[in-house]
Amino acid sequence: MTEESACPSLVASGSLRVESIPFLRIPGQSKLFIRYQTDRPSLKEFYPNAPETLDDIHSYAKQVNAAYTLDRNEVADALASLNASLDAGERVAAAIDKLRDATTVAVFTGQQSGLFGGPLYTIYKALTAIKVASELTRTGTPAVAMFWAATEDHDFDEVASVTIAGQTEPERLVYADNDEREIPVGDRVLTSEIDRLIADLVPELAQTEFSRQAVDQLKDAWRPGEGFGRAFLRQLAKLLGCFEMIFVDPQDDALKRLSGPIMALAAQKAPEITSEIQKRDIRLSEAGLHRQVLVEDDYFPLFWETDDGVRTPLRLVKDGVRARSTRRTFSMDEVVRAIETEPHRFSAGVMLRAVVQDFLFPTALYIGGAAEIAYFAQSGAVYEVLGRPATPIIHRQSFSVVEPRHQRALDAYGLAFSDVFEDRDAVKTRVVEKVIGQDAARLFADVEEEINIELRRLDEYFAAVDPTLAANLATRRRKILYHIAALRKKAYQSEIRRNSDADRRLQRVFDELYPGGALQERTLNITGLIDRYGVDVIDWIYAAIDLDDRGHRVIYL
Repeated sequence: MTEESACPSLVASGSLRVESIPFLRIPGQSKLFIRYQTDRPSLKEFYPNAPETLDDIHSYAKQVNAAYTLDRNEVADALASLNASLDAGERVAAAIDKLRDATTVAVFTGQQSGLFGGPLYTIYKALTAIKVASELTRTGTPAVAMFWAATEDHDFDEVASVTIAGQTEPERLVYADNDEREIPVGDRVLTSEIDRLIADLVPELAQTEFSRQAVDQLKDAWRPGEGFGRAFLRQLAKLLGCFEMIFVDPQDDALKRLSGPIMALAAQKAPEITSEIQKRDIRLSEAGLHRQVLVEDDYFPLFWETDDGVRTPLRLVKDGVRARSTRRTFSMDEVVRAIETEPHRFSAGVMLRAVVQDFLFPTALYIGGAAEIAYFAQSGAVYEVLGRPATPIIHRQSFSVVEPRHQRALDAYGLAFSDVFEDRDAVKTRVVEKVIGQDAARLFADVEEEINIELRRLDEYFAAVDPTLAANLATRRRKILYHIAALRKKAYQSEIRRNSDADRRLQRVFDELYPGGALQERTLNITGLIDRYGVDVIDWIYAAIDLDDRGHRVIYL
């Protein structure tokens, strides 16, 4: 996407149909998340600043600006250098200049640095933050949208694969890195393996007028010699920089130095942080809610990078802090001095990350997923210990994109989108009975009815002659009907297989609308949509955002 053609008018999206499904109707949602979406006041103990309306965010923004302590120009200079190195564009540079003003706040989101941009919800998070920042600005509080890429994370397996909806089926790609060390993702340098992955993807795409655009946006960012984390940021900058989103790499040296004071304070107060999180975990459990992270007695909120680049957890011990991988022990004073002299070697754990972010930037709101909402229930204790107000969080917009081919298949077999949440075999059974195997369905219904009629005659006979035999018949009746049902299931499966077109189309509907029994946004990648609709699809999704809707939104293209 070029700077000139980015973010066109949204007229084309005006005809999109969007429906909302309450998360209560979607399998696998946690009790904590459902309560946060439907009854935030009942969770005030864990989320003291949870916003109900945009006015609540406006009010909190005033507190943020009054309490912010860092030199805005120094922070903006660091961001300007970082984003210029990503070729983020002039609109991002203008947003950074806007952040220099003492009245401007940040609306933050973030995500792990996933291969080719990771799952769709990465884009949805970013677009939600952009929308909120725009609404805050429009209604009186200058705001910028910002994206924190978790380049310090070291669990490479979590981010090294991606699934893209291709020409005939979703294509899963895995980037293989020979370096088995637990180094930060941002420190991994791409090899020629990345070119091979893109080459393998090309023939699997839908081969539309937009396919070259889809491939080029990958090639522009993901190239040999580039860092894995920076490639992720480059791709997002190309796709979203036109929306004036500012990108943050926590490994940036200038930002590391600026975050030193809050990390040093967290190190000094680590025992208290651990204790308070554990107390909060108990209260969550008493309220019947889950904890997202297990915080044990030796928990320490920072990671340390060894001399050979390995990111290792630090653990509280009797004499201070121990680095797990090296078995080296530091006194607390040594840790604090090391943070001051070598801040680049330290990174925040999950319970501290948001606090570091909000120390660096005047954050008025965080846009997160269900897991991050759960993290915030625990990390609020860290904010309290460090004397900082807990940043408000709202759930990102959640989407499923139903394309015309999906809709045609649903219509052909008498299905609605919500049917994808059901058991696949049950859905296929209905399709056979209603559409492709009505004769078989009638046959089994007739046979079952006849069997029941004859068994009832036997039941009447045994009831008069020997009641114990009637009980025995009841047991056998259940077995007979069980075997008939099993035969029906096999017959229906044969009908589906015989009708290969139906089998293929239904399989694709499930694989692309509810892959692996989870929402589409958790598995599929934006590249498949760009391949079929061009980068304008991002603008269509943006136009479908409704900040008042706390449900799952289904976009019909």
